[in-house]
Amino acid sequence: MSPKHYVNKMPVLRFGWLVLVLSSFLMLGSCAPQKKTAGYRIGFSQCSMAGPWRKEMLAGMERELSFHPEVQLQVLDAHDDSQKQQEQIREFVQQGVDLLIVSPYESEPVTPAVEEAYRRGIPVILLDRRTASQQYTAYVGGNNVEVGQTAARYISRLLKQRGNILEILGTPGSSATSERHLGFAQGLALHPGLHVVAQVTGDWTVRTLKPELTKALQAHPEVTMIFSHNDGMGHGAYEVCQELGLTKRVRIIGVDAQAGPGEGLDLVQRGVLDASILYSPGGEEAIRTALKILRKAPFNKENILGTIVVDSTNVLTLLQQNEKMRTQQQDIERQQSLLHRLQQTYASQQVVLNWLLVTLLGAVALGAAAWRSARKNRQINHLLALQNAENDKINRQLVHQNEEILQQRNQLEVMAEQARTDTEAKLRFFTNFSHELRTPLTLILGPVEELLTSSPDLTAPQRQDLALVRRNTQRLLQLVNQLLDFRKIEVGKMAVRATESNLVAFVREIVDAFEKPAHLRGVDLRFQVAQPVLMAWFDGNILDKVFFNLLSNALKFTPEQGRITISLQPADEGRSVRVSVADTGHGISPQDQSHIFEWFYQGEQGAVAKGSGMGLALAQGLVRLHQGQLTFSSQPGQGSTFVVTLPRELPEELRSHSPTAPLQLSLDEPEPITSELGHHLEQEGPENTSETLVLVIEDNSEVNDFLTRKLRTDFRVQSASDGHSGFRMATELIPDLIVCDVMMPGLSGLEVVTQLRADWRTSHIPVVLLTARTAPEQQVEGVQAGADLYLTKPFNPTFLQESIRTLLSNRARQREHFRRELSIDTATVATTNPDQKFLADLTAIVEANLTRSNLSVEDIARSLGISRMQLYRKVKAVLGTGVTDFVQNLRLTKARELLLDESLTIAEVAYELGFSSPSYFSASFKAHYQLAPSEFRTLHIAPHY
Repeated sequence: MSPKHYVNKMPVLRFGWLVLVLSSFLMLGSCAPQKKTAGYRIGFSQCSMAGPWRKEMLAGMERELSFHPEVQLQVLDAHDDSQKQQEQIREFVQQGVDLLIVSPYESEPVTPAVEEAYRRGIPVILLDRRTASQQYTAYVGGNNVEVGQTAARYISRLLKQRGNILEILGTPGSSATSERHLGFAQGLALHPGLHVVAQVTGDWTVRTLKPELTKALQAHPEVTMIFSHNDGMGHGAYEVCQELGLTKRVRIIGVDAQAGPGEGLDLVQRGVLDASILYSPGGEEAIRTALKILRKAPFNKENILGTIVVDSTNVLTLLQQNEKMRTQQQDIERQQSLLHRLQQTYASQQVVLNWLLVTLLGAVALGAAAWRSARKNRQINHLLALQNAENDKINRQLVHQNEEILQQRNQLEVMAEQARTDTEAKLRFFTNFSHELRTPLTLILGPVEELLTSSPDLTAPQRQDLALVRRNTQRLLQLVNQLLDFRKIEVGKMAVRATESNLVAFVREIVDAFEKPAHLRGVDLRFQVAQPVLMAWFDGNILDKVFFNLLSNALKFTPEQGRITISLQPADEGRSVRVSVADTGHGISPQDQSHIFEWFYQGEQGAVAKGSGMGLALAQGLVRLHQGQLTFSSQPGQGSTFVVTLPRELPEELRSHSPTAPLQLSLDEPEPITSELGHHLEQEGPENTSETLVLVIEDNSEVNDFLTRKLRTDFRVQSASDGHSGFRMATELIPDLIVCDVMMPGLSGLEVVTQLRADWRTSHIPVVLLTARTAPEQQVEGVQAGADLYLTKPFNPTFLQESIRTLLSNRARQREHFRRELSIDTATVATTNPDQKFLADLTAIVEANLTRSNLSVEDIARSLGISRMQLYRKVKAVLGTGVTDFVQNLRLTKARELLLDESLTIAEVAYELGFSSPSYFSASFKAHYQLAPSEFRTLHIAPHY
């Protein structure tokens, strides 16, 4: 071989050998055992492993630890021996565990060992029972005092607050025994009719229970209830009652409510126990708290586990939940076993893969050497020339394509701008169009509702025609709402404002609204849920429309004697929730199924089922906004099932932390219609003699006239046609309630409410806002301004009148509250709101002039800077009494204080408080307190000896 060839091939051979060596090191490195990640060691000192409750505690720990293979748990059983448990705790300390969990047998003896571990820097978690010291890191367990109180409350309801009880105690000295007894005694103290006539110490087992319990029951035949500190002793008590023939007369309640044969849930289901108080072992929570402490994450020092009463009403639900948890745990264990096998398979296949990689790299290196040795310099130059020519051609093509792309981009920008302009114009058109429909819908639906509810002399055809008008008006309103929602979805103007709530309760309310129409049609409506509570993030205004459309369609297409089933259950391992609406209707034909979610599409369902073609398309659009899916399945002639799948969690940008207002079938505020009517709308017919005055502020003359006529049947009514005149009339007349529109020229309804609340003359007046602005932020704005009620148009006149009566009734209760405040010896009132500030100012003026016998209402009004009529109506509205009576009551309240001063005679007290004569003072005092001043003084001043 020539030196030239040797020189050319040497770099290639060296490169090949280098690749082989590096690949070998790569394979050996991948085959080397990986370093294990650092883990934790947790020591658990258990007072005893005997009994199913303690075993369930350990099982809970193991379930939680199955998710954390890096954690090692070492368990030591003290066998109910406090001395042995101290030694075990010190043994864990010597071993240097990262964290210590202790479930003490007795509080006092174990305390020194726990304090020693705590002082040496080892975190200590007390589980189920406490020590006699506060030197521990965290506590996990139930509230035994609350367990006793809960048992007492339940027994009180069961025995109707009268009966004799026998209490079975646990081990003396145990914190669980003392705390459960304490809570039980505290709960019974609230019910004098319940008595504990005997106590038996069961030591948590049955072996020492039966002889003593037999003697106690024979000595106290009046016992009707046994409270056992755990379910095991309760089971033993049942056997004793069987032997004595007392099972029908004596009821038994235990504590723990654990699952498994012969345990609390099983005993309640079989009727051995009447009830059991849930006391969770807390194993899972103890491990979770331990991991938070070890990982330096935030944790709670006190982790109190909740408790409930388990009886025949909910025992099946708890059994099903426990069975589901057991099944899920088995699934987790199977998945972990499969994962372990897969990891082993992966490790073995990785070795083969590395050898293949080395072989492939060697082949590539040898191929590169052969290709490089065969390449000729002339061929390389020729290829380079061809490549340069090709590059020039490609560059010219790229320049031309760039010019075309730039031109197309400019055209697209122009088209996009035009599309945005057209979209905004369309949205404005649909919004304005809906505004124009609001006022006529209000003036149609309101009178029709009134005629149907308050006109008994209507003939059947008239009532039928009115019902037809109401039905079609409501349908028109629904179509307008759907049309606007369609436009908002199409242009991306509809936002999701989700809050966290119970989805089961939300769907149940919608289903309840369909119960009556379903019953009238003979349709069986069923609502099935897998869990009573399913918390999720959702926007109620969006989902309300979705489920309303689905249920409306189901009811529309389900024949008489059919069935609609709504089911709700978690999906995707709890990350999602699935709501299905299934009917037994005619189903959807195959040719319609591919178009069922298209806007304005109407299938071949016959004239009776015709609609707008927007309901399902709107529902799908709203579900997608909610990041969910709407699917369906249908069999012609058998029915259809629509399924809504929603995530339980939503991104932060879709969440709202303010409560969502309920959906109202209304749009925005209509444009005001100009009117040539005067400032006040005079009504025909006799004036109402009611003392209640209502002020109507509405710029639309027809709506103003309608409201005035409807309210005049029950109240005296005055009206104003704009905000400025309405506020002026409110300050002059001081009405009892104001009904005000929101969108008005000049001064809006929100500004009227703000001014009313800022002026102490009108701050007390309830205000009802009427508007078509239904967005949640608009309703919140109205409430924040100070409105007491926010009603959207169209509104039901009967609902408005009942709402006014409710507000006036609430105002009357508030007046009674103020009267009670003023009736106490201290005559001053805290100025926490404008009404109380007014009362404080009024009280101060009267108290400063108490000695004036000629003090008049005009004098007080002049001091406050208002008219006599304004003062009278303000005091009447706030206190429900006249000004003169208020002054008299204040003087008599002050008299009680002065009469306790023995240095003053009764005559001096009378003149000091502005009474014209002592006799008039005595008569007034006796009429108010049913005691003469002298008798009052005798009763309240002790005699001197």
